[in-house]
Amino acid sequence: MVPEEAAPASRRGLFASREFRARLVSAILLCAIVVSALILGGWPFAMIWLAAGIVFAAEWIGMSAIAPRRLVLSVTAATLFGLVLCLHGDVAPLPMTLVGLVGASLVTAIAKEPAGRLRALGGLASAAVIALVPTALRDDPGIGILGPAWMFAVVWSTDIIAYFTGRTFGGPKLMPRVSPKKTWSGAIGGLAAGTLAGVALVLIARDHGWSSLSTTSLAGVALLSATASVLSQGGDLVESALKRRYGVKDSGRAIPGHGGVMDRLDGFFAVAILAGFYLIVRRFVAP
Repeated sequence: MVPEEAAPASRRGLFASREFRARLVSAILLCAIVVSALILGGWPFAMIWLAAGIVFAAEWIGMSAIAPRRLVLSVTAATLFGLVLCLHGDVAPLPMTLVGLVGASLVTAIAKEPAGRLRALGGLASAAVIALVPTALRDDPGIGILGPAWMFAVVWSTDIIAYFTGRTFGGPKLMPRVSPKKTWSGAIGGLAAGTLAGVALVLIARDHGWSSLSTTSLAGVALLSATASVLSQGGDLVESALKRRYGVKDSGRAIPGHGGVMDRLDGFFAVAILAGFYLIVRRFVAP
């Protein structure tokens, strides 16, 4: 396998490879679907992230060998569906919290062995972050389209530029025991790209009046975008460590050229945690 940080001479082989072409086509199609749903908002956007959360959970349940697999997945999917209905239906926080608690109690009771119960509970919580946070941002009148769009801009720019910067410049490895292909040059390139993308999007939003958040200072936006970029790369490394722990190359085969949904949303998940924390503070601490 050609490493991510291969020398510049290998680029022609990269672009000619069947794997890269599949990766590129899949990325373009997914980007088109997600951006179209983002523009539409409403249920189309919510359903995409519900599906992503369910597949995310399914891959985690399979990878970490949680048993009984189908029953845990069914309860997880039903819980996620209930949470999305509550969120997008503007249900009060208490009923939504009860849905989450009931689902958590059921997956904990159903899963076998103490370690399996913890993994099942962690899978449900992680999938809920994926399923709920982008929709909650999009539905918030004070945030709107800018919130998810900013997440996409930072995470995608970080991922893409880190990949190509690492291949172009190579150099010292970032964390060789966790992810042998990643380099410091790729991490720095991704950080710069993610920060610039986040700032550029807010500048565009400011010109078009997309959201009240566009009035935030550019220095604050740059710091937040840089933090999100670092978290995105950290999420990627954590997922690499988990795959090593469970002895798998990819989390699944849902996306040609990319592996599974977990493989594509590891960095996004980490940034979604940051965004979710912001939503909680915005709603309950500093209304």
